Amino acid sequence: MPALSDFPSEFNYTSYAQEIIFAPGSLVRLSEAMERFGWKRPMLITNRSMRTGGHAASLEAILGGHLVAAFDQVHPHVQDVQVEEALTLAKGSDADVIIGMGGGSPIGMAKAVASGLEETYAATPTDQPIVSVIAIPTTYAGSEMTAVYGVTHTHETPPRKVTFSDPKIAPKLVIYDPQLTIDLPPEMTASTGINALAHCIEALYSIKRHPISTAAAISGVRHIHNALMRCYINGDDLEARTEMLLGAHLAGLSLASVTMGLHHGLCHVLGGTANVPHGIANSIILPHAMRFNAESTALQLLPAAEALGISVNGVGPVGVIHAAADRIYDLVGQMNLPQRLRDAGVKEADLANLAQLGFKNRTIQNNPRPIKDATQLERLLREAW
Repeated sequence: MPALSDFPSEFNYTSYAQEIIFAPGSLVRLSEAMERFGWKRPMLITNRSMRTGGHAASLEAILGGHLVAAFDQVHPHVQDVQVEEALTLAKGSDADVIIGMGGGSPIGMAKAVASGLEETYAATPTDQPIVSVIAIPTTYAGSEMTAVYGVTHTHETPPRKVTFSDPKIAPKLVIYDPQLTIDLPPEMTASTGINALAHCIEALYSIKRHPISTAAAISGVRHIHNALMRCYINGDDLEARTEMLLGAHLAGLSLASVTMGLHHGLCHVLGGTANVPHGIANSIILPHAMRFNAESTALQLLPAAEALGISVNGVGPVGVIHAAADRIYDLVGQMNLPQRLRDAGVKEADLANLAQLGFKNRTIQNNPRPIKDATQLERLLREAW
C-alpha cells in the first residue's frame, strides 16, 4: 500500500452529491428513484445500439409513458451538431431531467445538454430548476461518475475535442445494472475495460491525487484484472460482468476528483482530431504513457502493478512499472484490440500535428512528468505508431 509520503503534503478535492444504485436488475428502480427526486419530465439520450438491443424500450416501459422526448442517434465523441439538435429537443419538451443511457458518448451528451439548458435558463431567468442528469452506463467508460464532458467541434479543420468541467452536471443518479452489459460486444468490452483501467492508472499518479482516489483506484485495478478477460471470453458470465462493472465504478470514482494527465489528454486529441474511438485510443496509448511517466510515478503505480500480478520483488520500481506496461500491452493483444496507432487509422504524416495539438491541451500540461515541448509527445506517438 502507498506510504503517507507518496501523497502530496496538502490536498483538496470536490466530491459530488450522487445516489448510486448498483445491482443486477436495478433498472426497474428508475421510476421509484425519479419520484423520490421529484423529476417528472425525463428526456432520454442514447444511441442506436441501445434502441436495437431493446434496452431503450425497456426503459420506456419502466417509465410508463412519462418520457417527454428521446434522442437515440448519438454518434461517438459527442459532436457539436448533435448537441445542438438534442438541446433544441430538450428545450421544446421542457425536460427537467436528462437520462444518458449507454457508453461515454450518450452520457457525455446528456451532460452537455443539461449544461446547455442551464445556460439558457440563466440567460432568461425563469422558475425552471437546474436540470439534472441520470446516468445508466452499459459500458465501462466511467463518464457517469465525473463532472467532465467533451464536445467535438466538427466545423473546425481539423476537428477538435474540447473538454468542459462543471460540478453541477455530475449525474445526480447513477444506476448500475450489470444485466445491461451482458450483450456488450467483445471489442467494446475490451476497449472500455482498458479505458477503466486507464482511469485507475491516471488517478494513482495524478498531481491532485488524494487518499480516497488512491484507495478506489487500487481496488478498481484489482477488480478489473479479475474480471475483464472473463467478460471478454464469456459475455454471459453475470458474476464477471458484475465485478467488471464494480471495477469501472471504482475507476470512475477514482478519476472524478483528480486531474487527468498525458494519457487522457492524448486520447482526447486522437478521438476528436483523428477519430480514433476513445477505448481504442486508451488501449494503444496506456502502456506508452506508463513507460513515459515511469521515472516520475513508479512509487504511486506499484500497488497497481501488484494488483496486475507483477512481482515487485527483486526489480527496481521503474522496472516493475515497465513490466506492468508490458502486461497491459499483452492483454490488449490477447483481446484482439489494435496495439498500434497505424492499426487504428492514424497516418504517420499526422503525428507531428497531433503532438502540437496535444501540447496545447491543458490536460496534458497537468502530467506529473512535465511536458516541455511537443517533440516529447511526437516521440511517444511515434513509438505508439
